[in-house]
Amino acid sequence: MSFFSDENTRLAEEIIKRYPKARSAMIPLLHLAQEQEGWVTEAAMAEIAELVGTSSAEVLGTCSFYEMFKREPVGKYLINICTTMSCALMGAADLMQHAEKALGVKSGGTTEDGMFTLEGAECQAACTEAPCLQVNYRHRYRVTADEFDAMLAELSTPDPGVPEHGVLSQIRQHIPEKNTVGALPPEEVNAPPVWLNTEEDQS
Repeated sequence: MSFFSDENTRLAEEIIKRYPKARSAMIPLLHLAQEQEGWVTEAAMAEIAELVGTSSAEVLGTCSFYEMFKREPVGKYLINICTTMSCALMGAADLMQHAEKALGVKSGGTTEDGMFTLEGAECQAACTEAPCLQVNYRHRYRVTADEFDAMLAELSTPDPGVPEHGVLSQIRQHIPEKNTVGALPPEEVNAPPVWLNTEEDQS
């Protein structure tokens, strides 16, 4: 039985065709699998391996390297509070303690209703905006305890403005056929794609 839905199977095939070597599509396919289920299952990794012509072990190696890919279920909203130096100096520990109390779970836990997972995170590259956090990898800056509570209330509304965990973008990428590089192996490419040529070259 296929892991991917019929729609995502078609999308996976389209994604693979964008690359000269099928294995290059592994990371986009992992994102697609996570978007479908909210996390990356063993069945997903096995199917991706088959689609790109590699082993499940190699897909697991890639999946486990990146923190953004989750290999067990997480909440609808993943809250990552930065715990490194700038944020630590500006009250990240207090913010984490408040978050744990507000959610009723310790860092690394998921609420019973499956809505929220709380985690500590390494630097989120927003040191001047400390303490910061991310909700499904969307930044929130200089977060106070009151702002954290308001954020939870906002996320509990029908339209919080943040996609569920696993959704990278609400707009699917589309590359017009005339702008594709072409699915040629790199060793067979002997000229730049047409769309890279200058007007002078095309005259």
